[in-house]
Amino acid sequence: MGLDLCVGFIGGGAMAEALVAGITQGTIDREHIFVSDHKAARCQELAERYGIHTSVGADAFVGHVDVLFLAVKPQAAAKAIDEVKDKVGKDTLILSIVAGLTLDSLEASFTSQPVVRIMPNTPLSVGAGMSAFACGTRAGAAEAKAVSEILSASGRAIEVSEPAMDAVTGLSGSGPAYVFLLIDALSDGGVAAGLKRDAATLLAAQTVYGAAKMVLETQKHPDVLRDQVTSPAGTTIAGVRVLENRGLRGALIDAVLAATEKSRELGKK
Repeated sequence: MGLDLCVGFIGGGAMAEALVAGITQGTIDREHIFVSDHKAARCQELAERYGIHTSVGADAFVGHVDVLFLAVKPQAAAKAIDEVKDKVGKDTLILSIVAGLTLDSLEASFTSQPVVRIMPNTPLSVGAGMSAFACGTRAGAAEAKAVSEILSASGRAIEVSEPAMDAVTGLSGSGPAYVFLLIDALSDGGVAAGLKRDAATLLAAQTVYGAAKMVLETQKHPDVLRDQVTSPAGTTIAGVRVLENRGLRGALIDAVLAATEKSRELGKK
């Protein structure tokens, strides 16, 4: 069921496009979606691909949208906020996906509007996103429900405290890149073992998808599910032994921690 909301985006990059692709899948009417980007070619591309309204600059829509996404890069956030903060409606729900930008900073700029900080990821564009959000002091249960419905329509969403947002960024926000790397490496392994590339990539990607689905649907601990496929002296334990020896587990933990720390650094600038 669709939501009767008018939604605007400041910024038309990859994450904004993922959100647009998600909410146009029956959540928000395309006629009620507006995107501004500083590149005219990008505006045209998004308009043609999704059938939405686009413009260079947000003056045409920023004053009448119900929900406004701030979807710019951290280094461009201050300028973008200055350009729109006095033009949005006092009840407009502000949703920021700017990495590291705190609720305090957002509420200092948007002095009457409810503000929510969100961290989605790009699989939102194929209906399999993972998003987390933290509400500001003026965002209550109604705003939290609206945000959850917008994000959950294209995946899953959870509400967290703001201090957890940097960890969310390091895990689920950046996580798709880690998984793409994993799939590519598994595919390379298949090719090295004699498979054709297209077959190897399909086998790798579907295996990752299926394993993730088992964790979500069975709600069993990953170690329990791993034991179910790991026979004594079998092929799987031989492979797991190599991964443990090469430090895969530690490398992934360190990747999440490094991305988390980078998010914290961005928030201090």
